[in-house]
This record gives sequence, C-alpha cells and structure tokens, in this order.
Amino acid sequence: MATPLPSPNPGLLFDTLNAYQKTAALVTAIELDIFTAVAEGSTTASALAERCTASERGTRILCDALTVMGFLAKDAGNYHLTPDSAAFLNRNSPAYLGSITGFLAAPELMDLYRDMTGPVRKGGSLAGLGTIAPEHPVWMQFARDMAPMMRMPAAALADLAGDSTKKVLDIAASHGLFGIAAARKSPSAEIFAVDWAPVLEVAKENAASAGISARYHTIPGSAFEVDLGEGYDVVLVTNFLHHFNPATNEAFLKKVHAALAPGGRVLTLEFIPNEDRVSPPTQALFALIMLGSTPEGDAYTFSELNGMFTRAGFSRSELVELPPAQRVVVSYR
Repeated sequence: MATPLPSPNPGLLFDTLNAYQKTAALVTAIELDIFTAVAEGSTTASALAERCTASERGTRILCDALTVMGFLAKDAGNYHLTPDSAAFLNRNSPAYLGSITGFLAAPELMDLYRDMTGPVRKGGSLAGLGTIAPEHPVWMQFARDMAPMMRMPAAALADLAGDSTKKVLDIAASHGLFGIAAARKSPSAEIFAVDWAPVLEVAKENAASAGISARYHTIPGSAFEVDLGEGYDVVLVTNFLHHFNPATNEAFLKKVHAALAPGGRVLTLEFIPNEDRVSPPTQALFALIMLGSTPEGDAYTFSELNGMFTRAGFSRSELVELPPAQRVVVSYR
C-alpha cells in the first residue's frame, strides 16, 4: 500500500514570508546584549528588561521568540542559553560572533533582496556590479565585522598549508586572518596579501596584533590586475571565486598558476553545494546570495570548480570537507 501523502500545510509559506522578523529579533537581541545578560544571571523577563533597559513586555516577547527560534531555552519562566548561543552570542565567550550582524544584516546588503524578481529576470544583481564594484565600501565592513567567524576556518586552512611553507599568497585577504594563520603555522613563511588598499589596513592591524608584521607584505589593488609575483608554495583563494563567472575565474586561475612554484598548491575555500545543487542547505542557498549581490556569481559545485582549475592548467584537484558549512578545493600545479 502506498504511503499517504501529507495534507497540505501553509506553515512553511507563512514562516518563510515572516522570516525577516527572525532576522530582526536576533539583531535586536545582540544589540541589547540579551545573551550576555542571561549568561551573567539575568534569566527572567523582568530581570532582563531591567538589565537591558527595555520594557518587560517587549523583552518577554523577544525572549519567547528567541526560544522558539532555538537561541534560548525556557523553564518555569527562566531563560537559559543553548550551546550555540553560549558559544557564539555571549559577549564574554572567546568564540563570540555577534559582530557579524553588522555585515550580514547591513541595510545596503538587505536592500539587494527586497526585489528578487528583478535579479531572477535579469540573471544577476540590479545594482550594477553589486558588491564586486572596485573598492566597494562593504568590504571594509566585512573585514571588521566578519573576522571572528573566520578564525576557525583560517586555522583549518593553515593546517592544510602545513608548517614548512615558505611563501604564501593570500587573495582577497580582507581581515588577513587566513594569511596570519598560515604564518603562525609556518614560522618561516612570508605572507603576501592582495586586496583593496583601505581593506589591507585592517589586515595590517591584525598582522601587527599577531606579531607577524615583519613577514606580512601587501599588494594593494585588484587581484585581476596587479602583479602577483611568483614562486609561491601556497596560494589562498578564500570566498572569492563565487563572485564571478567561470570564464573570469579561469582567466584569474591561469594567473595564479603562473605565480606558483613547481609543486605549489592552491587552497580554495568556498560554499560548495553537492552536484544536485540543492544540498546541503547552507551551501546550496549561497547561490541565491550571489544572484542578488553580483552580476554573474554563483555557488559552484566541485565538478564546476575542478573544470575551471583543469582548464587553467592545474594537474588535479581534490575536495576536502571543512565543517560546518564550507569545503576546500586543493589544486596542484
């Protein structure tokens, strides 16, 4: 006997159309420092309202919503942190990620998705070059706000680079954490970071804080136009290729290939969906972000990326998992 189909339910439709309210609730909770207050012992709506200078009614409704969303737990009128919120949303946690709302929920980015019909019809952003416009100010905000989220993947990428690397090229270096992690992993490594000049000021600040300024060199400008140099053991291409179409990426990768020393490798960090392009969810949905914010960017599958690297002259590429949401393509000269 065939399994009966579930009855139609408009719940998914309702929840999705109201999803912007969840974004607003989380941003508000971070602004009010709700999670830190709970961690420090303010666990009732009244105590949180007093601590966070808000109304008790508003605080109760907000915290109940956060409980429904999975960011808080509630027991007998008391709120408690979940493992995720304790790790990432308590300001006193070393893994605090609250700053990323400054970039991910920035009005100028959210506005790109208020009319998705336009990008779907056009096949790309309605905002001209979108976020890939030269020296777009959003990348300064990215470098400042998103750095905490990149510490773990930067350390993982440094492990892949190894402890005997001598010369590393960091493409679209942003905050600089990927190159800095590689420098920490290999004490003899010289790092060469490429990005827009204002963004590189953030990277240089972080390199100074890490104590590696003497080994940290910058190449300001477009990665497509500047002289990258040569003789690199490792090139880091982190969250970059998804902004551009395959032909543009292939031309760029040929330039990277020429910059590598014999036996050199490229470590490419990306949101890479499975070949079905609908799983895993985070990687698959990243294509929608690119549709709204770039003219021709995409979330590329491994087979698509492998093809780009092969046509650019690389001998082979392999896929490495980097939980929880990204993957690395390791490509050999």
